[in-house]
Amino acid sequence: MMQQLFLGGGFAFAASIQPGPLQAFLLSRVAAVGWKRTLPACLAPLLSDGPIALIVLLLLGQLSATAQHLLKAAGGILLLYFAWSAFRQWHRPIDRTAQITAPQTLFQAVLVNVLNPNPYLGWALVLGPAFLDAWRQHPANAIGLIVAFYSTLVGMLALFIVLAGLARFLGPQGQRALLGISAILLALLGTYLLITGLKNLSAD
Repeated sequence: MMQQLFLGGGFAFAASIQPGPLQAFLLSRVAAVGWKRTLPACLAPLLSDGPIALIVLLLLGQLSATAQHLLKAAGGILLLYFAWSAFRQWHRPIDRTAQITAPQTLFQAVLVNVLNPNPYLGWALVLGPAFLDAWRQHPANAIGLIVAFYSTLVGMLALFIVLAGLARFLGPQGQRALLGISAILLALLGTYLLITGLKNLSAD
């Protein structure tokens, strides 16, 4: 169970602070209407990811064990790539001038996330294979993985919104620190998934 909690929570933490369409939307909404009115948008992943997760799990369930292990290893490689991207971003100056036109409702926030490729990649290459592995061990492990992921994701997005409104998101140094933490977490998770995926593949 602890492995699933670490994977779900760690992946969610890293995903929530990576620059992306949803984070850009949240920042633009805070700038437009303030953090209190933007706060409900942190629930967008709960509304948008259900159909994505269902479709991915149904498709993954039809794959052989070997194909699932390959996908798990591919998920590790994807996270290592994200870690490298976060590390490169950590080296760059923080751009605080970028402006993005903001949707104005929670429905539009959900639409932003539906059109974002990251949830699809995350479920197809990371959460989906991890969920199936955990389910085979015990259903409680799989549930723990999902609860850890979404509780951490929603909590971190809520914190992101509040900090953006109250402290201009911690300033450039705070952003750099979070990017550094994210890079380390993604590297650890990617290495774990890659090693376990290849290990399970060799054991088949």
